[in-house]
Amino acid sequence: MSPNELDLLNLRCFLVAAKRLSFRAAADSLHMSPAAFGKRIAALERRLGVTLFERSTRRVRLTISGSQAVPKAHRLLQDCAHFVDELSAPSPVAYSLTIATRFEIGLSWLTPALDALHAKQPERVMHLSFGDSADMIARVKSGQVDAAITSSRQRPPGIHHMDLHREECVFVGLASLLRAQPLLGAEDAASHTLLDIDPTCPLFQCLLDAQEEHVSWPFKETRYLGTIGAIRQRVLGGHGVAVLPLYFVTPDLEKRELVHIDPSAKLRSDPLRLIWLADHPRVDQLQELGEDLRALPLKA
Repeated sequence: MSPNELDLLNLRCFLVAAKRLSFRAAADSLHMSPAAFGKRIAALERRLGVTLFERSTRRVRLTISGSQAVPKAHRLLQDCAHFVDELSAPSPVAYSLTIATRFEIGLSWLTPALDALHAKQPERVMHLSFGDSADMIARVKSGQVDAAITSSRQRPPGIHHMDLHREECVFVGLASLLRAQPLLGAEDAASHTLLDIDPTCPLFQCLLDAQEEHVSWPFKETRYLGTIGAIRQRVLGGHGVAVLPLYFVTPDLEKRELVHIDPSAKLRSDPLRLIWLADHPRVDQLQELGEDLRALPLKA
């Protein structure tokens, strides 16, 4: 051993002696002879260049230097123990998950969250895939993806789900458009174009489902744009009105570029869910991912 190195057993002997204040008792507790124990203490004192104990034939007591060394020796031995524990602990096995999601959720929420998700579990490798709800559910069922994030109302057999966030929706239009052509209710719909995903109008259905009575909204025309990103862009261009997820247009509402149409109306809100096959081999990891996603605020 280099003369500059510390012998950890010498430190251990010092701490036991400091506690018992008897070299013989300390040596016995460590199953050493008194002579071997004394050599350990002497070697430590030579290495440190200080006297740790005052010895007499009747008793042993710590010097000032010895008292100061006790907490430092404790910390050093604890650090060594932690070092060994960390190195000997098994490293987590890396695994990957492919998650399907809508374009807007993936680009505005999930992609920015990848760094935080990796920091939470570095062994979890995330891959993303994009599509509409029907396509995502089909790929989950076929095993092409591990899970999907969707607000679809479908409940296919053999699929488990975990609710992540409520996806609240709002009926909005461009502020300048609505000043020129007010839309105070269904009676004004004939002056406006409705923008939605497809001919089933799943977004506007959130408003219709919330009405106490069935009311027809005879819009001038309806245009289908496939994604809420495209719908938002056209609404901001003054080309129509639409029901959109609140999180997706909150910045536009805060800047007053878009405004609520009938802000008192409470539209149906669907939960955004993580879905996966019930017999998926990584059920535990998918549930952990769901908990991590719950902790991430839903925002554009």
